[in-house]
Amino acid sequence: MQNNEVTEELTEPSKRIRAAEYVRMSTEHQQYSTENQADRIREYARVQGIEIVRTYADDGKSGLNIGGRKSLQQLLRDVDAGATDFKLVLVYDVSRWGRFQDPDEAAYYEHLLKRKGVHVRYVAEQFDNDGSPVSTIVKGVKRAMAGEYSRELSVKVFAGQCRLIELGYRQGGPAGYGLRRVLLDQTGSVKAELARGEHKSLQTDRVILMPGPDVEVQNVLQIYRWFTEDGLSESEIAARLNDQGVRTDLGRNWTRATVHEVLTNEKYIGNNVFNRISFKLKMLRTVNEPDKWVRKEGAFEAIVPPETFYMAQGIIRGRTHRYSMEDLIEKLRNLYEHRGYLSGLIIDETEGMPSSSAYIQKFGSLIRAYQTVGFTPDRDYRYLEANQYLRRLHPQIVAQTEQAIGELGGTIERDPATDLLVVNKEFTVSLVLARCQTHDNGRNRWKVRFDTSLAPDITVAVRLNHANDAPMDYYLLPRLDFGQPRISLADRNAIEIESYRFDTLEYFYGMAQRTRLRRAS
Repeated sequence: MQNNEVTEELTEPSKRIRAAEYVRMSTEHQQYSTENQADRIREYARVQGIEIVRTYADDGKSGLNIGGRKSLQQLLRDVDAGATDFKLVLVYDVSRWGRFQDPDEAAYYEHLLKRKGVHVRYVAEQFDNDGSPVSTIVKGVKRAMAGEYSRELSVKVFAGQCRLIELGYRQGGPAGYGLRRVLLDQTGSVKAELARGEHKSLQTDRVILMPGPDVEVQNVLQIYRWFTEDGLSESEIAARLNDQGVRTDLGRNWTRATVHEVLTNEKYIGNNVFNRISFKLKMLRTVNEPDKWVRKEGAFEAIVPPETFYMAQGIIRGRTHRYSMEDLIEKLRNLYEHRGYLSGLIIDETEGMPSSSAYIQKFGSLIRAYQTVGFTPDRDYRYLEANQYLRRLHPQIVAQTEQAIGELGGTIERDPATDLLVVNKEFTVSLVLARCQTHDNGRNRWKVRFDTSLAPDITVAVRLNHANDAPMDYYLLPRLDFGQPRISLADRNAIEIESYRFDTLEYFYGMAQRTRLRRAS
């Protein structure tokens, strides 16, 4: 009854409605700046006769979850406490409310307001948020699209980061003790040393690692000597460093884990290693298996001789062999019962525990070790594995495409930042990987999002098989025939859709051949 009364009040033209506005900007597009959102919202309010009495703004905040979005949290608290003088919240569009990976989370926060008599209205959307069946369906689709955009963007960004790693450039994170981050311009010339917290300002600049101050380099070498020659443990080394007044790069005391990090990180022998730890889409921090790491050997100047580094790795692996499987499981079980939670950091910081790398060495991954003691992290890792496969597959498909067209005598240019292909300087091609998603009713769907910002002439949708571990087929989708931003494919599609399907990459040969012959004529 309360919600009906609120709806009637919101549609009553004779009353001047009091409203709050909520704006949010991450770092996606300037069009989504909080100022631009506020301008659109206030223009809408003026036309509708709405008075804006309160602003809640989250600047530079991701929409993947509510963590860190203090203004949205404050809005929810204010409404829940009844400390508001408005019955309406104006938001630019569904994505500004959030790009939650679970669409139900966005609905939940909106419901928290609705049950208190506060309605949410999306001013730039083409539907009225009035609770009707049509608006409910459209809003649900919009929420899913907002979340899917973040997932697909994550895949593309990660692929770009991997390419830069393989070129020898540093991607994020502090340099670490004994090393420093150095900024290079587009010609490879050194511009400046980056202090902690500083970032590059130009997109064409790149970052590499270089040896730090001599005193820190000597301390790193001393750590390796204590470990490989004197037989000291990580805890004993940490105690010596602290007694000598040496502090970490963060100005803190040394611990077992920080010493272990110096002894096991390949950056000290000049290797550029990426994806050792994942924290994608604001989900659970994940320690990845070594076969999922991305590396470039000899990318930087080494400060530790490789033979010394690998001797340390041999000692660490040798310690692992002193523990039987039963010993490792028993120690992990006791730690789990004591702490109630497990992570690589907890294992490495606990005195008397084998290192996290010891568990990875024995069990293949920390996740498998956790399973032996009944601990399951709050995360579906099957989705993570599918994402990792997509990231590996995408550059392979791009490379196969380049090779196929090149063998025919065609020309192809690839934009390293976007992977957009220009074929024979006549048309552009974008490659999109479509993951198979099985619904509760047993039906399979493949969501294909067109990259509207790049506006390619042709989008090649690569459908993965039902296990998401190999390509199944390919759809050649011309832009002129598909005006919408995305489509959904099923196991069986309409005849007009199936006419674009190919079983292999052979269609590239024909596509390039036709284009080449047309150019020759």
